[in-house]
Amino acid sequence: MGYLDNTQVIVDAVLTKRGRELLARNDGSFRVTQFALADDEIDYSLYNEFHPNGSQFAGEAIENGTLLEAFPDESNIMIHKLVTLPRGTTKLPIVTANISKVQLSLGSTTNVNPTTLNFGGQANLKEPSGYMATIADRRLLQAFVGVGQKGRVSARRPFSDSALSETIKGTSFSLTAINSTSLFGSNTKLTTTITIEGIDSGARTTIPVEISKEVIATRGTKGETGIFLK
Repeated sequence: MGYLDNTQVIVDAVLTKRGRELLARNDGSFRVTQFALADDEIDYSLYNEFHPNGSQFAGEAIENGTLLEAFPDESNIMIHKLVTLPRGTTKLPIVTANISKVQLSLGSTTNVNPTTLNFGGQANLKEPSGYMATIADRRLLQAFVGVGQKGRVSARRPFSDSALSETIKGTSFSLTAINSTSLFGSNTKLTTTITIEGIDSGARTTIPVEISKEVIATRGTKGETGIFLK
């Protein structure tokens, strides 16, 4: 990571991990169709309307600030995207979901159903273009499925020893936990996050995800009773 020279206009573009994955497939799935702008590095508290040189210098500290080079971890860049809202808007859109925390045991499934507050002149609605959901550690899910207007969009679990994020689109999302204990080690729980972003509004929310290695008393396939890993 480094800083860009702010004495000239520089367009610094890199592919995210997901972009490199699609490019490596060489099957036409890599297509740049949209772009977004963000102000992650901007500290608006530096705006000084009482600047001693006059109001035309109020934004001098911001304009002369440093910008970070682009880097490929999509979970740490372009977080605060710029959006266009109708004139007269008094409330920013907020993405909410039907649950505040995803809690799964081995092999179990839950659905995350997002909606957007203060968007399109309504108190609570689904965004027309749907939502993007990013799971920070894809290894913890055996199935990650988006259900949208154009059908189901599913991402397969990657084969990796390190945590990789995965992003899919939909109007709601289904998460199924892994059914193996190989990643747990001595831990009884594994944690990650799912970030949901409205495609139209740019609003986002992050929900914690917890996978538990439950041990329960149950009956085996041959009728025996004991302690089994769920």
